[in-house]
Amino acid sequence: MFKSPNGPGQKVFIDRNCKYTNCFVSWRRYINDYQKFHTIIITMREAIHYSAEELPRFRTPYQKFVASSFESSHNYPVCSNRFNDYFNWTWTFRLDSDCRLEYIAIRDEHGKVIGPKKTMHWMKVRDMSPNSEELKNSLLSKSRAAAWFVSNCVTQSGREIFAKKLAKELAIYNHTIDVYGDCGNLSCSKRDFSCMKMIRTTYYFYLSFENSFSKDYVTEKLLHALQNNAIPIVYGGANYTRFMPDGIYLNAIKLGVKALAKKMDNFIRSRKRYAKYFKWKNHYSYHSRSESKDTDDYCAFCKLLNNEKKFKEKSVVKNFRKWWDSPDFCSESDKKGFYIQE
Repeated sequence: MFKSPNGPGQKVFIDRNCKYTNCFVSWRRYINDYQKFHTIIITMREAIHYSAEELPRFRTPYQKFVASSFESSHNYPVCSNRFNDYFNWTWTFRLDSDCRLEYIAIRDEHGKVIGPKKTMHWMKVRDMSPNSEELKNSLLSKSRAAAWFVSNCVTQSGREIFAKKLAKELAIYNHTIDVYGDCGNLSCSKRDFSCMKMIRTTYYFYLSFENSFSKDYVTEKLLHALQNNAIPIVYGGANYTRFMPDGIYLNAIKLGVKALAKKMDNFIRSRKRYAKYFKWKNHYSYHSRSESKDTDDYCAFCKLLNNEKKFKEKSVVKNFRKWWDSPDFCSESDKKGFYIQE
């Protein structure tokens, strides 16, 4: 039910140089002796399609059943109450999960991990140190409005519809959105360093548009902008103040198409104003969580299993359906024919 990125066994923990490497992964879905395992991790993208008979039903007093997901609950909603009182722990992108499984780590200027978390105490942009001349000069090479790397062309969030409207509005100001990937007419792989460098040197903005609306669901799309000196334009269901200080990004949903296009044009016309959106770089840095063992989520999960006190505590997610998704997610997916509601 769960697959580690480095295969079964202890390799995922050893390769990442985790503090604890004594966790052993088996990903066989049908295990006759599953009660011998300390933890049964069940991925939600699969679990929503399982019948009651396909799910593990019996557990020993020391076992933990864990709901796990990198993916948004909007794409994989739970449309019945059958998981209420079923899971002991959660391991997901949600900031209130028992253990986190997400995309972004935020460090302060001293390298200390400070987020993301529910309550962030950001510096006000006005109080941040001014940009260096080197940074200001590096922004002068930018010549095009916005880039978007995207391969999922029909989404729950409807981002593709918003992007088309935004492109039409930007055309009034003689700006375009350059779309790379399966949904556009340009090609450049996100895994190619030169493509990321192109964002840094060429584009003022990057569309960090999520494919769905879920609480705390913010993916690596934000890193594409923040790590490459482009202002992120966000479109999603998260409270973005948990991920960034106000004044370093634009929120597409809050602004709307017309106001967003006008603001983008104003920034492009005012280099000085544009540069102020990067003062945060003097105080914060953004990273993939897998970059370091102290933020790696697989290391964190093994560490949790080694916490004897935490492991022995009795716990259960009482109303998992309410915690996991919004009530309208199921009605949306049912109308679109994506899922069958039980």
